[in-house]
Amino acid sequence: MADADEQAKFPGFDITKPSIARTYDYLLGGKDNFAVDRAFGDKFIKDLPGSLDIPRDNRGVLIRAIQEIVSTTAVRQFIDLGSGLPSADNVHQVAQRFDPEAKVVYVDNDPIVLAHGRALLAENSSTVVIQADLREPKGIYDQLVADRLIDFTQPVAVIFSATLHHVNDDEDPAGLVRFWRDRIVPGSHVFISHFRSENDPRSQELEQVLQASLGRGRWRTDDEILALFGEGFTVQPPGLVPAAHWRNPQPPDELGDYQRLIAAALAVKD
Repeated sequence: MADADEQAKFPGFDITKPSIARTYDYLLGGKDNFAVDRAFGDKFIKDLPGSLDIPRDNRGVLIRAIQEIVSTTAVRQFIDLGSGLPSADNVHQVAQRFDPEAKVVYVDNDPIVLAHGRALLAENSSTVVIQADLREPKGIYDQLVADRLIDFTQPVAVIFSATLHHVNDDEDPAGLVRFWRDRIVPGSHVFISHFRSENDPRSQELEQVLQASLGRGRWRTDDEILALFGEGFTVQPPGLVPAAHWRNPQPPDELGDYQRLIAAALAVKD
């Protein structure tokens, strides 16, 4: 249930239901969330101890992926689909530390993300936030082209950081990746991090929690995650691996049970 004081402060916003973006913010220790998000997040904190390794490892692998792209390739344009709320070391901060002119477009359908992001980035001319649903890629693409936010004649990095697992099978997550594949030039990159199922009780329990509360949340096997890339990509070393291990200079000696349940891979368009 929404807090009455919070609802009064944010008229016009539906804060009666938890938001993926705001819950993720709460789990990472952020302050841009509401009582309903905290109540949902507490299910993981209290009932599934150890599950906070998943958002923490996902944040770490996202930082390393952006560092890898911007420091070793010619890519200077990033589209972060389902970006969530800005936090420490987000995409634009990592990319622009290496190249201040790197362009970053954040896309999210949560109006709180839009309002907060625009305020935070008001003085950053190379970074914008647009409100859109990643499941409607044509509208996003048309806006990026019309507003000249991204030059699709040059390499682009498309980021699906912990988002495609919130796209159910009947919503065709592979089709979303395919849409962008068909519009980016060779040498462009696609990064995917995703809930990883080993057909184990923990991933099944987490999936049930998400489906019951949000109506979405799909743990997929390694083969299912790799299939999201489809044809036309070369997955870069080390392939699809647990997020905590992906190009981590100081990987954990032994993965925790929940650390096995989030994986990542980076691919280049052929």
